[in-house]
Amino acid sequence: MNKKSGKKKLETKPYKGVRDFYPEDIAIQNYIFGKMRKTVESFGYVEYGASILEPTELYEAKSGEELIKEQTYSFIDRGGRNVTLRPEMTPTVARMIAGKRQTLSFPLRWYSIPNAFRYERPQRGRIREHWQLNADLFGADGIDADTEIISLAYQILKELGAKNTDFEIKINFIGILKRYLKTKFKLNDENINALVKIIDKYKKIGDEDFEKRTNDIIGKEKSAKLLKNLKEKNLEELGAYEEIEYLKELKAKLSKSGVSATIAPFLTRGFDYYTGMIFEVYDTNTENNRSIFGGGRYDNLLEIFDAKKIPAVGFGMGDAPMQNFLEVRNLIPKYSSSTNLMLCVLDSKNIPYAQNLAKKLRSNNLNVAVNLSNKKIGEQVKSADKQNIPFVICIGEEEEKIGKFKIKKLSTGEETIANEDEIAYIVK
Repeated sequence: MNKKSGKKKLETKPYKGVRDFYPEDIAIQNYIFGKMRKTVESFGYVEYGASILEPTELYEAKSGEELIKEQTYSFIDRGGRNVTLRPEMTPTVARMIAGKRQTLSFPLRWYSIPNAFRYERPQRGRIREHWQLNADLFGADGIDADTEIISLAYQILKELGAKNTDFEIKINFIGILKRYLKTKFKLNDENINALVKIIDKYKKIGDEDFEKRTNDIIGKEKSAKLLKNLKEKNLEELGAYEEIEYLKELKAKLSKSGVSATIAPFLTRGFDYYTGMIFEVYDTNTENNRSIFGGGRYDNLLEIFDAKKIPAVGFGMGDAPMQNFLEVRNLIPKYSSSTNLMLCVLDSKNIPYAQNLAKKLRSNNLNVAVNLSNKKIGEQVKSADKQNIPFVICIGEEEEKIGKFKIKKLSTGEETIANEDEIAYIVK
């Protein structure tokens, strides 16, 4: 409480579950996004975007009331309309495609890196506002499209410096698990859905908790059998489903492209709109042993708009889990300012000359800042170093008179004498 004004002192921390991005932080995010963009565009994907605000009814139709009541930031705007900050991008892209379906030329390869909001308990790799690469292939059905989308996800990880041993790609086919539970355990749909949710949490809860939860549904004996098959990844136990053969063929196609994948028949994903192949990528590092992203096929994309089906397959790759993945492996480059050069001045009367020089250097694609602080020259150089600006030039009467400059590289202390035309070459 501020005693003089009687007002509560304002917090300097950000809202819980969201992040501030100082220059060093935004540089990391831009690095990750840059690698994502470069890779998806190399596969022929083009960028799209949309407003962060959507009518609440879009998510009610797509995800149900539970999401709206428990996880979204929803409110009534000044026009009396129910509005929601987007929790995910899929409903938005569905709306966009449904709206211009007749004028679009399929197949489409689209991507976006939007921010999204979910009101949930903040934890490592899971926060209330995040950015996520969404890469989707619309209008292409079959195994080759599924192969492409997984290969794209794999290539992004490679572009970010990951080794094949740093991650594991698991693939499955939606519906196999439910069919297995129905035929082998003779369960009704309610119990099947309850078991699927527990299986989805298996990695987090461990054997003892898993058996305790499943005992209540299927009994101790069946629970032990289920856990055994879950740990052994027993494909034979599932039976000769055609989906298993599909997964084997998909695995073989990926292998020919240099991508290794494991068939994981008990793999589930949290969203219920998947209609075919699903996949998940896991970090193999013991410090961060968790799922980092995933995706799959969702051919019912346009059903909420009563539009004709369009086959679709894609994935979402969040920025926070990817940053954690890179950090534990020291794969994030050391921060360097986007400013290439700081011009320090011995006296305020040298500022006009420094500003004119900076203007010329900027025309040579250099990012140049002029120090306007009027501090001692040593303090100006320290300031540049603290801001991670790699080069400085100090300007006084002599530099103005003879047009020769001493360029100092701050990381090594190395100095080079150059005239105006040589500065850009040396700094670059």
